[in-house]
Amino acid sequence: MGNSQEPQDFNTSVMPSSLTPAHVAKAADGLNLYDTASHQVSHFVPLKPGEVGIYVCGATVQSSPHIGHIRAAVAFDIVRRWFLKLGYKVTFVRNVTDIDDKILDKAAAAGQRWWARAYYYEREFTEAYNTLGVLPPTVEPRATGHMSDMIDLIQRILDNGHGYVVTDADGKPTGNVYFDVASWPHYGELTHQKQTAEVDEAAAVADRMGPSVDATGDDKYNPVDPADASPDKHDPRDFALWKAPKDTDPEDARWSTPFGVGRPGWHIECSAMSHRYLGDGFDIHGGGLDLRFPHHENEMAQTRAAGYPSAARWMHSAWVTAKGEKMSKSLGTGLSVPSVLAENSAWVVRYALGSVQYRSMLEWSDQALVEAQAAYDRVSNFIERAGVALGGQPSREEVTGISADDLPTDFVAAMNDDVNVSGATAAIFTTIRSGNTLLSQLADRADSEAVQAEVRETLLAVRAMLDTLGLDPLAEPWVSAGAAGGASDGTTETPEHAALEALITEQLNARAEARKARDFAKADQIRDTLAEAGITIEDGLQGSTWSLK
Repeated sequence: MGNSQEPQDFNTSVMPSSLTPAHVAKAADGLNLYDTASHQVSHFVPLKPGEVGIYVCGATVQSSPHIGHIRAAVAFDIVRRWFLKLGYKVTFVRNVTDIDDKILDKAAAAGQRWWARAYYYEREFTEAYNTLGVLPPTVEPRATGHMSDMIDLIQRILDNGHGYVVTDADGKPTGNVYFDVASWPHYGELTHQKQTAEVDEAAAVADRMGPSVDATGDDKYNPVDPADASPDKHDPRDFALWKAPKDTDPEDARWSTPFGVGRPGWHIECSAMSHRYLGDGFDIHGGGLDLRFPHHENEMAQTRAAGYPSAARWMHSAWVTAKGEKMSKSLGTGLSVPSVLAENSAWVVRYALGSVQYRSMLEWSDQALVEAQAAYDRVSNFIERAGVALGGQPSREEVTGISADDLPTDFVAAMNDDVNVSGATAAIFTTIRSGNTLLSQLADRADSEAVQAEVRETLLAVRAMLDTLGLDPLAEPWVSAGAAGGASDGTTETPEHAALEALITEQLNARAEARKARDFAKADQIRDTLAEAGITIEDGLQGSTWSLK
């Protein structure tokens, strides 16, 4: 005996926010987004009122994450956060490719089990996402957990006449299955390619910018997957849906199917998993620009050839460049996330990665990080000063509770303009300037209570705008990390340093009390006395810190 229970709705079971009805802001009426397939910015209308489904191609977990990988994650995190601020319920799916040739080959060369290597680097990516304030996805499916979904999808494509199984001399399936591009007249619609082996000018624009981060080999149509260079293909454009194992592949990297033993081609996993979690058609498919062709072109074709709608809109984040060239391993310019975070706070790195619109190339340099640090100093200085003037900060609940309709209009206009982060950031600093002007007036105005109310309103607006970009310094993960995720200098505290720390901390506490009592003359006197002793004071959101000149 037992009680049976109907399975829960996916959103309800994993997203507590879905238990409450969506309240979409009026500002959502003005949202316009670019679509790679149409090459146009157009008005966004969700397939389901009040809900948005997003699928973003995640990492191939073969090695450590670098800045180029994480830029895409930050870019689509900002897109997602704007939908949330507009009041939509968002189902956000980001996959993990945990089996492919690169993982198998690198694991074998290092004497590792392939699945152990994949999981190790998956953990590194997760740590990088968390450290940089990227919201966890609604679900993060692994390719190896969805083999049955892929096999079913391939069978649908075969049944519909858009794929073929390669057989041996005895007519037995070899494990190699290809998509028949010639059978699908819509092939090329995402990247505007003709039904020929040539790529037209519009589709070639991104390809000329530089090689893919993960590109290897000379195959023009799919440089990553050696199976796509096979002489068994009917047409050079055909691509692998399933492929026979290499002799070097371990036994636990092979799956039995009706079309032979093997493992999936590069593209099929995303079609299978997007359909598994987002159903028949969804709002947005995202990823890096280098996935536009061949990965997303092939993905769109095979999904539709299986009889399912593809994404209603395709969005691609541009590359990170270094001295004008695409950051890539082959160019030797890749920067690992841990190495960058060792010298810069996580807040600063996130700000630098998200400082321009997702479709704009991001030039990575020391200057970009210097500018991001300057931005943090301006932001933290205003928030800290305003908090002192008000005797405390607005709660996180107040900050997150502000609707898009209550944010400054220039910020909303920028975010609705294809998530123009540069314009949104300009709106934040315009508001900060206004707030600093109000703070300077507090001591001279008779109606100080009215000015304080304006300061509080401005402070709340600044923090809400920052929060929309994942940058409110008083939110997680910045608060727990301390000093907005500041990098440690790795030094060990000596007894002398401990004694100096205690003496200076006493002075800093006295200065904080003076500032709280609005005795700024005394506070300045303490600061100046410490400066004369060779001690520099820096005021931040978690309090004041000191260092020797």
